[in-house]
Amino acid sequence: MTMPVLPDRNSGSEGNEEESEDDESEILEESPCGRWQKRKDKVSQGNVLGSESAFLAMDTEEGVEVVWNEMLFYDRKVLKALEDNIKYMFDNLIHVEHPNIVKFHKYWLDTKGNPVRVVFITEYMSSGSLKQFLKKNKKNHKTMNVKAWKRWCTQLLSALSYLHSCDPPIIHGNLTCDTIFIQHNGLLKIGSVWHRLFVNVVPEESVQGKIRHQRDEKRNLHFFPHEYGLEEDDYAIDIYSFGICALEMAVLEIQANGDSVVSKEAVTNAGQSLEDPLMREFTQSCVRFEASERPTAHDLLFHRVLFEVHSLKLLAAHCFINHQYILPENCVEEKTKLIDPNAVMAEISHEDRPGVQLKYSHVSSLEFDKFLEDVKNGIYPLMNFASAKPHPMPRSLSMSQEQVETAKSPTPEPQEPESRKVVQMHCNLEYNEEETKSHLSLLLKMDDKLHRQLSCDILP
Repeated sequence: MTMPVLPDRNSGSEGNEEESEDDESEILEESPCGRWQKRKDKVSQGNVLGSESAFLAMDTEEGVEVVWNEMLFYDRKVLKALEDNIKYMFDNLIHVEHPNIVKFHKYWLDTKGNPVRVVFITEYMSSGSLKQFLKKNKKNHKTMNVKAWKRWCTQLLSALSYLHSCDPPIIHGNLTCDTIFIQHNGLLKIGSVWHRLFVNVVPEESVQGKIRHQRDEKRNLHFFPHEYGLEEDDYAIDIYSFGICALEMAVLEIQANGDSVVSKEAVTNAGQSLEDPLMREFTQSCVRFEASERPTAHDLLFHRVLFEVHSLKLLAAHCFINHQYILPENCVEEKTKLIDPNAVMAEISHEDRPGVQLKYSHVSSLEFDKFLEDVKNGIYPLMNFASAKPHPMPRSLSMSQEQVETAKSPTPEPQEPESRKVVQMHCNLEYNEEETKSHLSLLLKMDDKLHRQLSCDILP
């Protein structure tokens, strides 16, 4: 007996899904250099505060998704008047390089279109905000794991200490659990670093749409101190906001008791609910009423609740990562292959009882690889021992002083001078079968963590 063939109910929906995917992946525009490709898919404003519209885009060199942000201006004369200040602001942002800060890649001014606009490319955080993560966690837990809380606080303070010690200092001015993003490996990144600079440099009435920020939302008013927006406010507003974030990270959510605004009483009660007296002292020092009494981000890294002498393992991992460019590729794997797993790595001798032997087989190479990867990603920063000022900023990914057109020019664009540092280089020379010519290829690893591959044919 044969069963009748029924029409596939999903065939139409699958076709629609394919069409929608094609629509989203359609390229609307390319950057003048051809590296960034704007797509139709719009991105939530939670990622890109301070821009009129934001789209998903593709970085064709790295093969990763990024955010294409646009600021649209009513009047091209206004953009012209603000041009020098905008360029100065963006040039500073491009050089902000920290593992716990959402990366600002490139910008350009489009003065040919209508309306005129500033386009800038930023890192895309697909994993969601810390606020969303805490809400999900609250369903299963009453409080956050203390070790995770300490690791998160250290990462955020590392980023704030970096920003506040830049020259000129960068004040975030919009730090909430909505502008902090968490990745699957536990790495936190602060977003919207550019927002306060936008507000200071670009008058709100000159931009099409409004540069809104989280402080305008009633549910986030408790993240900001009383002096916010006044002339005398400084980095202390970031410390206050961090204190509220640290408190929310500990209790998972500060209850608003049905109101849209979280009251001061609710914040106080949340702080008093912390069982650890050092955690209470830590958060309360951040949210003091007088801005001058709040500690700096660098000082907070040395607070008793966070500060600990780092293990030799962590110090060695940082040393290895920082000097990896002078080591041969895959040197760790090559070295571990030569080690006898039954060989004694360390031994503790006791006079009154048998000693303890640690063998190489007791150390998991997979755990070791993951630990190195986490250190490399910035999950375990060493900011406690770092200098007050950030390291010299690396060169931006590409020069951004020129004004550019919206579409690629049919004539070849002038090549930009290469000024990045080569940190590692591999050379390979291959001959063809007749040995009439050879092929030379160079792989260059640059200080901006990008690779360049050059090749050419060489005659005898």
